[in-house]
Amino acid sequence: MLNDENVDLIVAEHESTLIGYILVFHHLTFYANGTVSWVEELFVEEAFRKQGVGKKLMALAEEKATERESKIVALATRRADKFYQSIGYEDSAIYFRKLL
Repeated sequence: MLNDENVDLIVAEHESTLIGYILVFHHLTFYANGTVSWVEELFVEEAFRKQGVGKKLMALAEEKATERESKIVALATRRADKFYQSIGYEDSAIYFRKLL
């Protein structure tokens, strides 16, 4: 993944220790009439939550998406809806999955 030009992995460190990361995939879509940046994973160590780390990782991902001329940044979440709403995201769809 690290060599894929359509993937961004941004990490957060504290005193040379990994405390969080965001993994974003960028792909073309018809519905957006261009590139969509999909946040696949956002993780922040529990001890560092509610300190702005996740917000900063999302801001950096949005900057990368803007550089790629993405039309939309999107993601699925089950437990963090209030966090995403607090940084300007809105509920847009229902997420379905099928385990294989």
